Amino acid sequence: MDNQNRPNEPKNQRPVRFNFNNNRFALIFLVVLMSMFILFFFFSDKNAGTEIPYSVFLGYVEQGEVETVKILDQYEIQGTLKGRGGEITMFKTNIPYLDSGLIPLLREKNVRISGGLKTTSPMQIVIDFIPWFIVFFFIWFMFRQLQGGGNKAFSFGKSRAKLYIDDGKKMTFADVAGQKEAKYELQEVVEFLKNPGKFTKMGAKIPKGVLLVGMPGTGKTLLAKACAGEANVAFFHMSGSDFVEMFVGVGASRVRDLFEQGRKSAPCILFIDELDAVGRVRGAGYGGGHDEREQTLNQMLVEMDGFDTKDGVIILAATNRPDVLDPALLRPGRFDRQVVVDMPDIKEREDILKIHCGRIPLDPAVDMARLARATPGTSGADLANLVNEAALFAARKNKTLVEMEDFEEARDKILLGVARKSRVILPKEKKMTAVHESAHALLHYYLKNADPLHKVTVIPRGRALGLALSLPENDAYSRSRGWLEDRIRIALGGFVAEKIVYNDTTTGTKNDIEQATELARRMVCEWGMSPDLGPVAYGQEEEPIFLGKEIARHKDYSEETARKIDAAVTGIIREAQRNVEEILTTHLDQLLLLADTLVEKETLDDGEIRELLGFPPRGEGLASEVPEEEGRGEG
Repeated sequence: MDNQNRPNEPKNQRPVRFNFNNNRFALIFLVVLMSMFILFFFFSDKNAGTEIPYSVFLGYVEQGEVETVKILDQYEIQGTLKGRGGEITMFKTNIPYLDSGLIPLLREKNVRISGGLKTTSPMQIVIDFIPWFIVFFFIWFMFRQLQGGGNKAFSFGKSRAKLYIDDGKKMTFADVAGQKEAKYELQEVVEFLKNPGKFTKMGAKIPKGVLLVGMPGTGKTLLAKACAGEANVAFFHMSGSDFVEMFVGVGASRVRDLFEQGRKSAPCILFIDELDAVGRVRGAGYGGGHDEREQTLNQMLVEMDGFDTKDGVIILAATNRPDVLDPALLRPGRFDRQVVVDMPDIKEREDILKIHCGRIPLDPAVDMARLARATPGTSGADLANLVNEAALFAARKNKTLVEMEDFEEARDKILLGVARKSRVILPKEKKMTAVHESAHALLHYYLKNADPLHKVTVIPRGRALGLALSLPENDAYSRSRGWLEDRIRIALGGFVAEKIVYNDTTTGTKNDIEQATELARRMVCEWGMSPDLGPVAYGQEEEPIFLGKEIARHKDYSEETARKIDAAVTGIIREAQRNVEEILTTHLDQLLLLADTLVEKETLDDGEIRELLGFPPRGEGLASEVPEEEGRGEG
């Protein structure tokens, strides 16, 4: 029975803390020591006798009452007085000046004379000893902290892993929305920890390491916490950056200490967050093989699958950069199972929103399905932030419930940026911005493959003077050539509209031109969408491991091919520009009407634009009624 309960002990019992006991002992020790000094001082002071003035002392000598004297360092006299009744009294006095007649006087009065060196006073002993006592106490305290518990001052080699303690708020897989495949993989680990005999009798071995891979905010750490709650075993969590320190060898020492804690608490789970901070490919840094990070990684490889390994310790790790990890970490026997934690789809986003909205007072009219459709490409962390921002908007307005308009404002703030309504913009510049954004918006209704328009505004948000936002109706995991070409056309809409209306362009087209050029170049070089060049990949990204980002594109083609690539990219953009000019010239009256209304109202959504321009409601078609060469263009 004791063996069965032992795995639960680290979870149900808090770690013993030594700080309080050590400090209490140090306080008692200090009080006792100071009491001894005080008592010694008082008793020594009492044994020295009563202090009398030097003139009184000379009077006693003249009267023959001084029996003995002891001269100390020629400046102090200690002695005894014999009273008339025969009683003996001790005294002391200081010699204020050089008295050459003192010794003859004492001899004349038959006083017994002796001499010696003056002893140090107890108070002086205390004063001299205090610095040494402080040094001794500091060293003693540091060694006590080094040996165990508390803040572990100077314990650089000790692991900083934190033990997960169940305080009645245990997290399970039910608290994690979506991620069915990831939870299925981790459920196998949980079952092994609960019932290892089920697997061992079949000769199966559970993976020692499970690597959670996914984009930031997808819930990797959340899944690890849920795994600990389901397994009901000891759970140590630590960040990869906690291993590496400025002192050489500290990281390897902390790895050893972490796995030692795990073996003592087996069966248990060790969770290492942001593994790429310590597990990057060896030999890629500036330090070569002597790099501190590489020593830490080598020790981790040995601990996971070396000669001194034991069963019962499962390592979970999370990273969003599996491409930079050392191959030795990913081989069988170490992190041989990778669990992909992907971005949530529309159904999972709805479930995530329901979980987070369960903690706030929600208006029954809030449509979760609509919010899920309106937030494509967002992670779980983004959705949690959306709900929190909506609650903040409702609180600012002193509402009792969070309504749909609060979620709309929160989404616009997150996707578009904070609205800068106080910014002063000249009427002429505002009208040019309206023309620019109206062109972006109008093209959404005349291009067959464009995503539905959500909102257009000339209120500055972030670094933009205006924005036209489109939201896809469904999650898309790949894009067709027609969609890419329409995106290029929409990006060029503002540039073309400025030339048509004002016969001039502004610097506000910079970002649009960059987006169009980047899409066209990737169509040619990466996606094989150029008829002249064919399905060939041109240029490979050079990505130094220690920098972790692309800084150059390797040119692996000839100058003639480079000219063909430039011509293909330019041809795609020119053709898109020609199509946009045809659409905007044909519907110039709608463009100007939309721009004038946008200047007046500043923000228009899809429904308002359809009503203004006489377009049918969404879903009844518009772009499909336009001739195909106008909606999609050639090529």
